[in-house]
Amino acid sequence: MSARAKPTTVAELYDWALRHARDKRLAADHARPHPTCEWPPENIAVLEEYCEWLRAGGAGPAVIRTIYLPMAGHVLGLALKPHPELDLDTDLQRGLEYLSAKQMSAQWTDVCRCAVLKFRLFLSHRRGMVETKVSRYDPKPHTEGLPGWLVDELQRYQRVQQRNWRSARLEDGIRRFWGSHLRVWRFLCERHAVQDLADLKRRHVLDFVDHRLSAGYAVSGINADLRTFHSFLGFLQMQGYPVPQALLRSRGLQQPEALPKFLTDEQVRLLRDDFEQRAVEVGDFRQRRDALLDRAAFYLLGRAHCG
Repeated sequence: MSARAKPTTVAELYDWALRHARDKRLAADHARPHPTCEWPPENIAVLEEYCEWLRAGGAGPAVIRTIYLPMAGHVLGLALKPHPELDLDTDLQRGLEYLSAKQMSAQWTDVCRCAVLKFRLFLSHRRGMVETKVSRYDPKPHTEGLPGWLVDELQRYQRVQQRNWRSARLEDGIRRFWGSHLRVWRFLCERHAVQDLADLKRRHVLDFVDHRLSAGYAVSGINADLRTFHSFLGFLQMQGYPVPQALLRSRGLQQPEALPKFLTDEQVRLLRDDFEQRAVEVGDFRQRRDALLDRAAFYLLGRAHCG
């Protein structure tokens, strides 16, 4: 590949990242990753597989290119052994040591450390070492009549989201996920015949809000549905879908102020006893004056409430 040619393959992308690695602070004798021309061929194939795995899980092209791919490549380029022989502790630790030796910012170091752990998770899955979370919930009966592309992308987004869910709550999490998303999308598709993102208008979403309000649903629940809707639009945008900016900029409803909570009779009695006790026990003139004023305010407010 010429110096000016744009990298296209996974190997070219990593070699480009390696040439532009910010390692000026790296000690001269510190181990450095090798370019892909020195790798075992199966490692290039597994790096390509890793990128596909990331894309299937919802990672965006820019994040893969700038974070996940380089850090996985550093691990492979430092080890120079076929990936089935990689030690998921020792060899990946070498990648973290290389990262630490570059003396980058703490925030960037933490991001790259997470990327190495993501590569470890991929290799663990590939070796059958990680139990796959399985749910009995089948969304298919609830998605009939919806556009195929929408159902496919919702399923992809669910897989991305459930990686962070606890196994014990997986079933409930998946049910809530589909319930919230389908509540919005069924309304849009059935009421406004939305079949593609190009059909979706901001007024359709506002109509959904009005519909839920007129049905008596709480503002907090409507806002929760809007948040899940917007997060899914952000996911679609990362996948390359042309999401209208007007939809991304729309806001939720203003949350009404919570009504005041009244004290119970027992709480009122305890408060009254405390005022009475302080009015009797304090000895200093100023403290006694303040205690008497507090007690007077308590009885005044109490009488006003009863009146």
